[in-house]
Amino acid sequence: MAAPESTRDRDWWRDAVIYQIYPRSFASSGAPVGDLAAITARLDHLVTVGADALWLSPCYVSPQRDGGYDVADYRDIDPLFGDLADMDALIAEAHRLGLRVIVDLVPNHTSDQHEWFRAALAAGPGSPERERYWFREGHGAQPPNDWRSVFGAGAWTRVRDRPDAPGSAWAEDESWYLHLFDTSQPDLNWDHPEVLEEFDDILRFWLTRGVDGFRVDVAHGLAKDPELPDWANRAEMAGHGDRAQAPMWDRDEVHEIYRRWHRVLAEFGPDRILVAEAWVDPPARLACYVRPDEMHQAFNFDFLSCPWHAEDLHRVISDTLSANDAVGAPTTWVLSNHDVVRHASRLGLEVTGKGPNGIRPGEPQPDVELGARRARAATALMLALPGSAYLYQGEELGLPEHLDLPDEVRQDPAFFRTGGEEAGRDGCRVPLPWVADAPAFGFSPTGESWLPQPAEWADLAVDRQLDDPGSSLAMYRDLIRRRRELGLGRGTWQWLDTPDGVLAGVNRGEGRADLLVVCTVEASWPVPDGWRVLLATDQVGVDGLVPTGTTVWATTSR
Repeated sequence: MAAPESTRDRDWWRDAVIYQIYPRSFASSGAPVGDLAAITARLDHLVTVGADALWLSPCYVSPQRDGGYDVADYRDIDPLFGDLADMDALIAEAHRLGLRVIVDLVPNHTSDQHEWFRAALAAGPGSPERERYWFREGHGAQPPNDWRSVFGAGAWTRVRDRPDAPGSAWAEDESWYLHLFDTSQPDLNWDHPEVLEEFDDILRFWLTRGVDGFRVDVAHGLAKDPELPDWANRAEMAGHGDRAQAPMWDRDEVHEIYRRWHRVLAEFGPDRILVAEAWVDPPARLACYVRPDEMHQAFNFDFLSCPWHAEDLHRVISDTLSANDAVGAPTTWVLSNHDVVRHASRLGLEVTGKGPNGIRPGEPQPDVELGARRARAATALMLALPGSAYLYQGEELGLPEHLDLPDEVRQDPAFFRTGGEEAGRDGCRVPLPWVADAPAFGFSPTGESWLPQPAEWADLAVDRQLDDPGSSLAMYRDLIRRRRELGLGRGTWQWLDTPDGVLAGVNRGEGRADLLVVCTVEASWPVPDGWRVLLATDQVGVDGLVPTGTTVWATTSR
């Protein structure tokens, strides 16, 4: 199931536009939850958008305590989504359409329903089975250390306190196990040779089935300080540059794991890739993950998290381009994904940046019009920069966060583990609107949807936007088409001097005219003389004045 010859460039990933599919919410054949067959049937939408590849979030066998990021079997598909034959059909159809396929890999932890963890519980303290995870003795009624979970509350669970402990052979077990996320997601011990060998085999299993790469979940978290020192802070995914105070993040030992994986992928040719989800800063540390013998891409979360301020954006773009250039790797830009408030809403908040973990009624609400305007500008800026870009399903439609989800429908473990203090990520995971006048907006033929969709999404449905030249979908298609035609992903970037609040740079490439990019982040500014506007995310004045919150692409003949 190799990708077709027409897309077999050795380094296709350097400038690819990659579309993230969250399987639960992309399309359904009839159930409330999405499935692989429905995704396959709608892959032509990705071609319409202009994507080069897709990244498929987890659809492995899982109890779905964390939307599939709690894996019970890495070599099979959960019946919720279909089966291995459905996955094979999806890969084959994607390749027929010229799309590469990247699948999620979750190596930091398994589900507590994984056969390894069930065997570890049954085998008891001190057993070889427990060495695959982080089982440790506590201090009386206290855990081994004070680590906190990313999802809130403690990062350790005592075996005998598990709900399934009473009446079992290990009901009196006083040992604890580590879980940096939910109690149902025990962390693997990557110092154990069996863990290394198991994931080598998992990689080969999916590469043999034809996948083109892996997005590696929590790539910066696999190695822990073996001394397990106390660290009183909550284990936020982003380390904010203070590595010395984070004994569970971005340890140097992770890099030998990825060198090993790089060698495994090389067995299948030069065009298979690894993508790091690594919340790491400064950019020079993140660049370590994409050295020539490690991964191929790493999400640029500094860019995603950057406040909507020209000075901050200038710094982040400059620093990441410089750091990645130093190791010969592309910068991988991203604005939204399944873990953060959609950027059409996040950029409408009074305080911009990474934003809160979800938004509920009664909490600070975004300015809808302002957020949409800034989102268009941010997207056009991102797609003009050298490197690769990731899109999260629905952003091409201009979808905002669902801000009115009732608490009783929420499923994100972060909502429950924080006692409802955080809304969680459900608001960015709401099923897509395909047909304005159909039940569930065409997500499923039965009208069922695992999360309710806001009524106003009717106007954002795919069928309403397809033939509308002023739609968000039309803008994305135009941006991506011109990006490819001009070879912007392979270009170089040079900043121009601008007044405060404005960004301007030139993307240069061999054998073509320069592209000027102006982003009026906080102030208006005229298009410089000698440049012809190709496109603008909002109306440019007849005098050439670019209004605040707009990005313009312009060119000139040599």
